[in-house]
Amino acid sequence: MDTRYVGRLAPSPSGYLHMGNLLAMLLAWLDCRAQGGRMILRMEDLDPVRTRPEFARAIADDLRWLGLDWDEGYPDPAWSQSNRTALYDEAFHVLEEKGLVYPCWCSRAQRLAAANAPHPGEQTYDPRCRCAHMTASERAARLATDRPPAWKARTPDEIVTVLDGHYGVFAENLAQAGDFILRRTDGVYAYQLAVSVDDMRMGVNHVIRGRDLLSSAPRQSWLIQTLGGTPPAYCHLPLLNDADGKLSKRMGSQSTQALRDLYAPEELVGKLAYLAGIIPEEVPVTPTELVPLFSWNNVPREDILI
Repeated sequence: MDTRYVGRLAPSPSGYLHMGNLLAMLLAWLDCRAQGGRMILRMEDLDPVRTRPEFARAIADDLRWLGLDWDEGYPDPAWSQSNRTALYDEAFHVLEEKGLVYPCWCSRAQRLAAANAPHPGEQTYDPRCRCAHMTASERAARLATDRPPAWKARTPDEIVTVLDGHYGVFAENLAQAGDFILRRTDGVYAYQLAVSVDDMRMGVNHVIRGRDLLSSAPRQSWLIQTLGGTPPAYCHLPLLNDADGKLSKRMGSQSTQALRDLYAPEELVGKLAYLAGIIPEEVPVTPTELVPLFSWNNVPREDILI
């Protein structure tokens, strides 16, 4: 095994997996195994309200049922985000010492409004959160109140470019994209910081995930570099959509629990592999049999309708 390649499966145990999740997991697994890499299973259970241990157990069972294995990670608690708060604290303090963190009291509605540029003729658009412009005394006064703030990254006016393995060059000016939350008002660390710290500390150097997260790659690349690490190689895949749009746990898309009643594992793998362009027709196949056939050249760039 070539341990220079380290990939990860990183589901959120906020519900059961659906076909879109399974497609992403399958391609991440194939990319890793095709290069003789080491695979990690990390449970992204940051949200204490939405995530549950029974979902984590079900996800691991579904992955094994499908034929996807891993070399490290779950059920070892050290690989679950809910047990890694001390590492996020450490990273947060590093950013704080660099002057890259500030408190924000904006409501969700205000944050959404600030994310939209004005129409022509209106005042010049400033993507920086209004809380970033507070003076030290204004900030101290607000911190002394009972209302806890969220904490945001003070992004630089800098273009960060990533070379995506499937979609090519993707560049974003971080300041124009806007500051983003590092820690929520309830003290829970946000996705961008936790994922960046985990990929860096776990030695992950290849990240395979849905293209809806492509815009996160420059932010995470910047965070990892700022924290002294080396960003992974990113490769994003098309989304699996039904007639109502992107498949989603929240929208009640058909779960793996239901799919297991309809398909044998080899049949479901064959369906996913066909949709991803890995095989020319929908036939039963195991993930291991797909490894020598896998190539990103065959995976479409357009979203896939089922």
